Amino acid sequence: MSVHTTVVFTDLFGSTSVFEALGNARATQAVTQITTWIAHIVESHGGRVVKMLGDGVLALFESNPAAINAVVEMQRMHQKRQVQFPASKRLPIRIGVASGDVELVAGDCYGDAVNVAARLSDLSGPHQIWANSAALDGTDEADGVRFRILGPISIRGRAEPCTVYQVEWQDDVASDFLTIQADLNPLFDSSQRDVLGGQIELTWTGTSKTFNSFEMPIHIGRVHQAAFVVNDPRVSRTHARIDWRNGSIMLVDVSSYGCWVRFSGGGSDLLLRREECVLHGHGEIALGSSFADASAPLINFSVS
Repeated sequence: MSVHTTVVFTDLFGSTSVFEALGNARATQAVTQITTWIAHIVESHGGRVVKMLGDGVLALFESNPAAINAVVEMQRMHQKRQVQFPASKRLPIRIGVASGDVELVAGDCYGDAVNVAARLSDLSGPHQIWANSAALDGTDEADGVRFRILGPISIRGRAEPCTVYQVEWQDDVASDFLTIQADLNPLFDSSQRDVLGGQIELTWTGTSKTFNSFEMPIHIGRVHQAAFVVNDPRVSRTHARIDWRNGSIMLVDVSSYGCWVRFSGGGSDLLLRREECVLHGHGEIALGSSFADASAPLINFSVS
């Protein structure tokens, strides 16, 4: 049977490290408690749990507002629940939401919306909610909730990219608090210079800086302690890191909102969400917003 519905896919971020810290028995108990609680939140908002997926939950809602209200409440309540645990034992939730036609077969569900919701969950960061544009139809920003466009994102298995939004459920202070922070004061030893090493030049609004391999890692962010400062509200305090690794210059995203990379000479834009890529040649890096946003803070890079 084919129905038009809103799909919610939740995933517990960092469960592998929690299994290492707690052991299989205790970690399994912790994961099961959270997924059972997620299922309760889904049902309390009129949703239906299709299945549990280890550390994830797949659910369906008849309306977009019900789905968005459920996932916002889920994130807000879970944040309060997690405060009592040390950072190494926390299991933040990341959530993908997509609306579309779904095939219901023998108690399970299949279709484009299911694939999109699962992929958006994978791409989002801890404590985040990503939704396709269709999932926000008929839903208003209210009670501290804001929809922030991330732009068109390619989804594996789809010919066309889909327009994606981040559902912001907390104020700026809380968002910054949840950003993964990196060490801003590494000690550099110029005696470690590699004569065969690389070099990268970064440029933003007329400011250019060149960094050698022996100076890395360096950080890009909003705070003045960062080696390369981009003073824009869409940029996290520590947004990205440039590493020198095995003869390559790596861009590592550590932000709340992600990095987009565009290489000169063609090719698809690359989205990094807690991921990394090798930088080569020339190109641009968009911080916090995609290239679809004409006002996005763009860094030009040149690797030599």
